[in-house]
Amino acid sequence: MKISFHGAARTVTGSKHLIETESGKQILLDCGMFQGHGTDADRLNRHFGFDPASVDVLLVSHAHIDHSGLIPLLVKQGFRGDIYCTPATRDLMEIMLLDSAGIQESDIKYLNKRRKKQGKTPLAPLYMEENVVQAMKLVREVHYDTETELFKGCRFMFTDVGHIVGSAAVHVAITENGKETRITFSGDIGRYGQEILRDPQPFGQADYILCESTYGNELHVANDNPDEDLLQHIEETCIRNAGKLIIPAFSVGRTQELLYKLNHLFLERRLPHINYFVDSPLSRKATQVMRDHTNLYNKEVKKLMQRDDDPFDFPYLTFINDAEESKALNSSNEPCVIISASGMADAGRVKHHIANNIGKPETTILIVGYCEPDSLGGRLMRGAREVKIFGEEYHVNCSVKVMKSISAHGDYKDMIRFLSCQDPREVKTVFLVHGEYEEQIIFRERLQEAGFRDIDIPDLHASRELH
Repeated sequence: MKISFHGAARTVTGSKHLIETESGKQILLDCGMFQGHGTDADRLNRHFGFDPASVDVLLVSHAHIDHSGLIPLLVKQGFRGDIYCTPATRDLMEIMLLDSAGIQESDIKYLNKRRKKQGKTPLAPLYMEENVVQAMKLVREVHYDTETELFKGCRFMFTDVGHIVGSAAVHVAITENGKETRITFSGDIGRYGQEILRDPQPFGQADYILCESTYGNELHVANDNPDEDLLQHIEETCIRNAGKLIIPAFSVGRTQELLYKLNHLFLERRLPHINYFVDSPLSRKATQVMRDHTNLYNKEVKKLMQRDDDPFDFPYLTFINDAEESKALNSSNEPCVIISASGMADAGRVKHHIANNIGKPETTILIVGYCEPDSLGGRLMRGAREVKIFGEEYHVNCSVKVMKSISAHGDYKDMIRFLSCQDPREVKTVFLVHGEYEEQIIFRERLQEAGFRDIDIPDLHASRELH
C-alpha cells in the first residue's frame, strides 16, 4: 500500500492525497483547488498528477474550496466513483462549487478580453456548472461516527473536527494480507472553545496520520473578548474616520462567525447604528445552510437560540445579491461595514471593493484569517505599498489591519491537543500536510517533543510506502 501527496504538500491549499491498495483500489482524500499561487495556480489546478478515471472513491473532509474545489474537474476528466461527505458538507459543497464555476466563467471572460488585445490565445475555465451538477449526483452522505464499508476489506468513518459546519477528520481502515492498517486524515482542525461549533472529537488509534499544520508555529492571540476588537475597528473606521471597513471573509465559517459577533454586540446594545453589508450571494446561501444544521452547534449557541432564534441576523444588516447593488456600494461614500468573499481577497466581489477603496486613507481593510502569502490578502498583510488587482497597479493608501483572534484553524497547541488521544508509540508516521514548509519544520519538533517519532513532510507528488 502507498500514499501520494498531490496538493497541500509544503503549502496550504490544493488538498489531495491518494491511497493505493495492493489490490489496485484508489482512495482519494479531498480534491481541493490551489489558491493564491499567482500565475502558477492555473497550471497546478489543471494537472492532478494522477489519472482521475482510475480513482475508485473520494472522501471529502469539508467544503472549503481548497479541499473540494476541483471535484467537478475530477469528474470532467473521468472520475465516476462515489463521493462521501457529511450532510452539511454536501449542502455547502453544492453552493460553493456552483459559485466557483460562476466566478471562473466571469473571470475568464474578463481575462480573455485583455488576452485578445494582447494577441494571446483565450483561456477556458477549469469547469462549468454542468460539471458541478454531474459531480453532485455522485455524492453520498454519511453522518459522524457511522462506520461505512467502501469495498471489501476497507471501511471508513467521519468524526467532527469543529473547523466549519460539517467538517470532519477521515478515518480509513484497510485490511490486506490479514493485517489492518488504520489511516487518519485530520482535514482542517478547528479551535477548542469556539463560539459556535463543537470542539474537535477524539478518535481511535491510528497507524498513520495525515495532519494539517497551517499554524504549526503560531499561538492565536489570547483575547477574552474578540468582540471588543471588532467593535474598535468599526468605531475607528466608520465613526471617527467616516470610512468603509472592508472585511475579506470566507463565505463559509468566517462570515457567519463575524455575523454572530455583530449580533452579540447588537444584543448588548453596543453595535453602532450604521449599515452592515454581506456582499456575497454565496455567503447568504451558506448562512442558510448554517441555520439548517443547528444540531452541530455547541451548547452555548443552542442556549442563546432560546431567546434569539437567528444568531446571524440583526437590524442594519443587508445581504447583497444583485451585482448592480454591489456596484452601488462602490459609488457610495457612506460609512459602512462590508463583509465580502473571498477570504484571501483573490477572487469574488471583495476585489472590486478593495480596488475602489484602497487609495482612500479613511478606508480600513481588515484581514480576519489565513491568507496564502502570494494572495492579495497575503501581500496586504505583509505591508505591500503597491499591489496589482485585475492586472492594474494600485497604491495602498488605506489602513490594513489584521485580526487573527477569530481564525477557524487551530494553533499548534490545538493541533497537539487534537492528537493527544493517540498513543504516539503506536503511530508509525505522522505526515504533515496543509502548511508552509517553514511552519512544518518547527511543528515537527513540537510533535517530537510530544512523543511522535517519525514526522514526514512530503513534497508535491511525493509517494510513500505504508508498511
